[in-house]
Amino acid sequence: MSDTSFMPEHPPVTDWVHDFDHTDPRWTENPFPIWDELREKCPVVHTRRFQGCYLPTSFEAVRQIAYDTEHFSSRRVIVRDERPEIQKNGAPPITSDPPEHKPAKQLLLPPFTPDAVKKLEPRVRAICNELIDGFIADGACDAADCYAKFIPVRAIAHMLGIPEADAGLFIDWIHRILELSIKDESQLKTAAEEMGAYFIGHIEARKRQPTGDLITTLMNARDKSGAPLDDMHVLGSLRLLLIAGIDTTWSAIGASLWHLAKTPADRHRLVAEPELMPTAVEEFLRAFSPVTMAREVIKETEIQGCPVRPGNMVLLSFPAANRDPAVFPDADKVVLDRKQNPHAAFGLGIHRCIGSNLARMEMTVALEEWLKRIPEFHLDPAHQVKWSQGTVRGPRQLRVLF
Repeated sequence: MSDTSFMPEHPPVTDWVHDFDHTDPRWTENPFPIWDELREKCPVVHTRRFQGCYLPTSFEAVRQIAYDTEHFSSRRVIVRDERPEIQKNGAPPITSDPPEHKPAKQLLLPPFTPDAVKKLEPRVRAICNELIDGFIADGACDAADCYAKFIPVRAIAHMLGIPEADAGLFIDWIHRILELSIKDESQLKTAAEEMGAYFIGHIEARKRQPTGDLITTLMNARDKSGAPLDDMHVLGSLRLLLIAGIDTTWSAIGASLWHLAKTPADRHRLVAEPELMPTAVEEFLRAFSPVTMAREVIKETEIQGCPVRPGNMVLLSFPAANRDPAVFPDADKVVLDRKQNPHAAFGLGIHRCIGSNLARMEMTVALEEWLKRIPEFHLDPAHQVKWSQGTVRGPRQLRVLF
């Protein structure tokens, strides 16, 4: 396991408009008032940190950038201190631009259709109850560390046909790639090498003995010319599925439980009116959107009157867009039965998340099974909630009593 205590610090931010930093402890703890301040002053702000980076805070600015593949590239999707060399098959389709993007995405769509996801639901419900069985008698648990994070990691392992018992490995790689590597490039390199070696082993095993899992499905896929995907493309897609399919959903589940633990009225209402769960899940996705992506400026342009120049990155904050009061009335309130909710939690444009059906199902099942068995719970006042730093935001320590 990596040394999670090693996290080189940046100088504290003293001017959010001209020197923002999404790794600043105040942003990690509570970014919402920062976004409100920036949105009022300028829809697109800039920092010299991270070798130059823009941050759009309005829904319209985020939307424009997400749909503009001419001026903004997806070849780098995380804002870091350094910019590692671009890999040809980094994590397609999320790191692909047109015209390569569409065929790479189409290959991954079949396992994530509503019908395909529905078939996974019984296993996800079983995982949730297996996890609850492990701590319910204690009257307390860390809902993030003992519950939320293991649901998507075990579900995606089940889909890929890899051991659910390897969950600790996957979680460690994701922590190093999405958090520690922002300030320490060596973490990215070593985690990517370990992940690559792991999946290459599974690819080679399936060459000898094909199976019915998602790895074999990718290996049997054909590109637009009818040729099989090379091993590096398969590896890149597996890397994407593991990284994008775990941290994001466990953060969303954890944030939802955090809200319900500290908001008895909403918790009681959801228990009494379980038919509200679909709209509640959408509202949790809007209010606590976990994912901030990145783009690289490749051509000079303007966004809402603000010039953006090549050589800079863009922190594409879907969470900030989802708190824009110009689009969402009472944007800072959680409204379980919000009727109009065009949130961007799963992204916008060609890179909208292919796993949205899976994420919604996992969130719904995780909350349903928890509330069935633990309808009364609250935050443990003796422990602070700890949030993740960087690209994906969610509680990492969430001690609750019940």
